[in-house]
Amino acid sequence: MQHSLDNRITPGSPSSQDRARDPSDAAHGIRFGEACRVWAKIALQSFGGPAGQIAVMHRILVEEKRWVSEDRFLHALNYCMLLPGPEAQQLATYMGWLLHRIRGGLTAGILFILPGFAAILLLSILYAGFQDLRIVQALFFGLKPAVLAIVVEAVLRIGRRALKNAIMTGIASLAFIAIFAFNVPFPLIVIAAALAVYAGGRIWLDRFLIIKGHTAPTASGDTAIDAILTDNAPAHTQPSLRRAGLVVLVCLACWLIPLAVLAIWLGSGNIYVQEGVFFSKAAVVTFGGAYAVLAYIAQQAVHVYSWLQPGEMLDGLGMAETTPGPLIQVVQFVGFMGTYRHPGSLDPMLAGLFGSILTTWVTFVPCFLWIFLGAPYIEALRGNRSLSTALSAITAAVVGVVLNLAVWFALHTLFRQVDEAYYPLGMRLAVPVWHTLDIATLAIAVLAMVAVFRLKWGMIPTLVG
Repeated sequence: MQHSLDNRITPGSPSSQDRARDPSDAAHGIRFGEACRVWAKIALQSFGGPAGQIAVMHRILVEEKRWVSEDRFLHALNYCMLLPGPEAQQLATYMGWLLHRIRGGLTAGILFILPGFAAILLLSILYAGFQDLRIVQALFFGLKPAVLAIVVEAVLRIGRRALKNAIMTGIASLAFIAIFAFNVPFPLIVIAAALAVYAGGRIWLDRFLIIKGHTAPTASGDTAIDAILTDNAPAHTQPSLRRAGLVVLVCLACWLIPLAVLAIWLGSGNIYVQEGVFFSKAAVVTFGGAYAVLAYIAQQAVHVYSWLQPGEMLDGLGMAETTPGPLIQVVQFVGFMGTYRHPGSLDPMLAGLFGSILTTWVTFVPCFLWIFLGAPYIEALRGNRSLSTALSAITAAVVGVVLNLAVWFALHTLFRQVDEAYYPLGMRLAVPVWHTLDIATLAIAVLAMVAVFRLKWGMIPTLVG
């Protein structure tokens, strides 16, 4: 069998002697060091949100390196789309795990995060420490309305994919009304939509099963990962209850023990504990991408915890849009500003650094848990219609939630003052004070809309412009 595997190795692969140095490299011939360089390359090119990031991974892993077939890449992507969290980062983690086990998944996933973490940390320091400088004010003044155009485009893009019939449009409308007018928490909207459509799909499947997953023909079969999975699947890719239990134990310990230590040491009301708990909860409900949960995070950070001012969430989103890495990395900016403004006895910049690290930690540790726990069972998910109907509902609800995000951002970007009006049944609406309309901001927003929708500019040219 080893001889047949060797024959599949492409020219330029390491010799059998080199592969023997590392058991995890032996079957497919891809050295761990080479994989690390590829994951770093992907991370540095991961601009443009999940669509652009997945496209970069597809080009490098499927087309250039031929490490994985088209079919297996898309099947893994389907699995990552079912998970809370950034699907591109989880897809990189999954592929790294498939190649080099746990250390491969950790390396690929962490490298995917690091460039964006460093960039947003630098921008957060600049934003917090030098916000009085006119050039910094001008930069973020221009970014806010441009980001608004990007969010509107995201609403339309997701809507075209998800709202295929009146039922899905109704779910999106109800989700928008629930969060915009009644302030229903985002997690409840996701759960209610998934349960409702799961039940409906049992009766009327063709109206509820909208997202049927990616399909593609299997490649010619000479890719590295598919070679080892076809001939003799490695032990780490086979389901094991013992391994699953160990993964859950270790990941939950890494995730929750630091929070428990902080709570015991500093008290449950301390800002570090508040941020850790809040962003831990957010990490498990980020179905549908970062845009879906940003309104929930922004409203809580502004109105409940006073970590941010209303317009500052758009500044953070502008940072995340223009730096490599997952868009959900914007939570790092929120964590930085929260601890910067409530530093306690620490220097504000040092407090902001600790807030950035803590927020990033509790946001991404769950991502590794989902992959390391579920990846061995991925084949069992192939063609599962119940999961597909639930995903259809979640995606439709996400359209309404992202529309709420666009409206919320628009009001706080275009108007200098936004009041709240209260109505019966708990309804609460944001009402702009019309004479506070900022004409300059409106003009930039209109130009950004023209660039995105008329001139078909991409995200980066629009934001830079």
